[in-house]
Amino acid sequence: MNLKGYGFTAAIVVAFTAAMIYPQAFLRWGNLDLRNKWLILFVVQLVMFGMGTQMGLKDFAGVAKAPLGVLVGIICHFSVMPLAGFALTKIFSFPAEIAAGIILIGCCSSGLASNVMAYLARSNLVLSVTVTAITTMIAPFMTPLLMKWLARELVEVKFLAMMLDITKIVLVPIGAALLHDYLKNASRRGRWAVWSVCYLGALWFMLLALGGWTMAKFRLSDGRLTAVTMLGFVFAAVIVGTVYHWLTRRVSWLERKTPLISMVGIVYFTTVTTAAGRENLLKVGALLFLASVLHNAAGYGFGYWLSRLCGLDKNSARSVAFEVGLQNGGMASGIAGSLGKLGTMGLAAAIFSPWMNVSGSVLANYWRARPVEGKTSNFKETSKHLLESHPK
Repeated sequence: MNLKGYGFTAAIVVAFTAAMIYPQAFLRWGNLDLRNKWLILFVVQLVMFGMGTQMGLKDFAGVAKAPLGVLVGIICHFSVMPLAGFALTKIFSFPAEIAAGIILIGCCSSGLASNVMAYLARSNLVLSVTVTAITTMIAPFMTPLLMKWLARELVEVKFLAMMLDITKIVLVPIGAALLHDYLKNASRRGRWAVWSVCYLGALWFMLLALGGWTMAKFRLSDGRLTAVTMLGFVFAAVIVGTVYHWLTRRVSWLERKTPLISMVGIVYFTTVTTAAGRENLLKVGALLFLASVLHNAAGYGFGYWLSRLCGLDKNSARSVAFEVGLQNGGMASGIAGSLGKLGTMGLAAAIFSPWMNVSGSVLANYWRARPVEGKTSNFKETSKHLLESHPK
């Protein structure tokens, strides 16, 4: 078995262990509260941006190539995992906010780990990348909708507020990364249009900083204020994506190192979440780990067999299994942090994420050793194309 894929998981385990033994060291540094929701938001946005730089606009073209597989993957993802999480909260007597965290991670989009596992397993990589891209983009709507349905008795769920939070956490940084991808091959007119919007956005933020935001809060209705906020998100994505693209043209190593920054960010909020929720983990940690194993196994099992029942080939079903079983723990942590519930709702992500990486690596290596006959001939060509489009 290839052990290289376990290095990041080992770092997560070390961080988790250190936070359990020395929790105070990871809660505050001097006057800096490491649990501050704005700091958590910034770190999670960095993680999502790093994830976005490993995506590309071409990923969405996979919908046309395999519409049935993509549809099955999306439906399975946003049905199996939320319902499995809800069922586990009924089986185990977790405190309300911890139970809500289990449902939350089930309602999040796929993580990029699913693409890595599909690559290792030599399954349908195009399908995996496409489903990850689509579930990520529709998460701002699907996640609060499912949370409102399944977790409303556990915590207060404000649909619009959560949708805006997820937009900040997911769509802004990933949109910025996709804009960078667009600018790589944009025409002169396209680049001019982007830079124009970038300058307009800078002026917009200057106006807000000079009193425009205070005036808007007093004079605009909630609906119009939300529209102003959304416009700000769009401008922020354009500015960040444009500046990042400009920097990558002048700092050759930046794009290669961006995923590493994301990994450091994941270690950061895993450590802080564990330290903040240490007392709760001492009470329910073993049960929470068991829940993570069952939740993850349900994703693999139902994802694979439902895909086969829908007529997908074995390689596509394997990819759907990874897409369903591997959730975006960073997104779950970000939402929990924005709600001020990192030490309760965020605990599921802290426990589930390391296990998902371990189990995914084991399953990927198992399937890699048992290739589907007649379905691997174009794997090298496909993976080469995708890896060239997503430099590490």
